[in-house]
Amino acid sequence: MDHGETNNEAVNRSLKELTDAVLASYAAEERTRRIGETFLPSRSRIVELLDLTRQLLFPGFFGHKVLTKENVGYHVGNLLVRLGADLAEQISHCLCTERKCPECCDPATCRQEAGDIARRFLASVSEVRRKLALDAQAAYDGDPAAKSIEEIIYCYPGFHAVTVYRVAHELHLLGVPLMPRMMTEYAHSVTGTDIHPGAAIGESFFIDHATGVVIGETTKIGDNVKIYQGVTLGAKSFPKDERGRVIKGLQRHPTIEDNVTIYPNATILGGQTVIGRGATVGGNAWIVDSVAAGTVVTQEQPPLKVVRKRPRR
Repeated sequence: MDHGETNNEAVNRSLKELTDAVLASYAAEERTRRIGETFLPSRSRIVELLDLTRQLLFPGFFGHKVLTKENVGYHVGNLLVRLGADLAEQISHCLCTERKCPECCDPATCRQEAGDIARRFLASVSEVRRKLALDAQAAYDGDPAAKSIEEIIYCYPGFHAVTVYRVAHELHLLGVPLMPRMMTEYAHSVTGTDIHPGAAIGESFFIDHATGVVIGETTKIGDNVKIYQGVTLGAKSFPKDERGRVIKGLQRHPTIEDNVTIYPNATILGGQTVIGRGATVGGNAWIVDSVAAGTVVTQEQPPLKVVRKRPRR
């Protein structure tokens, strides 16, 4: 760069060279580009949809409006109309992205299907609220530090992650591509808890402290399960086909039956691994085989040795 030349002037002078280099990289690596393809769903809009959905699920907790018996009906109606339209739009983008519209499918068909899915999702809100109420009660009952259900809903990162999971799981069951994963990865980024939307989680579920929890796609969790920070419910291996590609659709993650407690930093792996009803898994345990019902599993540790040193004089 010449003395006295600004950075912008230097970039402008070499703009064609820089542009040609970037375009050449596009041509060389097609896997990381989207040119001439359909519009992707908006990450920011989907986060806004989650915020609106939380307002609908927990009236009076989120948003900036004081709700009364007189205005709550109008509030809910406005939320449903706005959610219905915005959700349908983003679902349509997700469907078109997966189906590579307009080459492989008619965008108008995707829009019509997206509207139907959005209405079916909104019809599930009451059931999602019922499950989240049980999750909040489980958190309150399971944490002696919790002062109220309100504190759980408003403050607990684990409950936030479970809320997003419940929403994303419904959309996953309705066949929406991409969006459920975008939702749970957003929750992962703000809570430190990674729950795949495909996991099947029962009622009264509580994650205490939340940070570092990983729950894989094919995990099955029963009712009244409590897990602590750092727990991993993961895959032990990835079966491959004759071409060396990972076989999809198999259960790769463990099954956790009802009334199980899993303490911090335990790792449970494998699609054939079952933690039986009422079992307790201690902290730092490494489990790749099934555990019988009612069993207490702990990680064997050598006795700790405390060394006391005299202070230097």
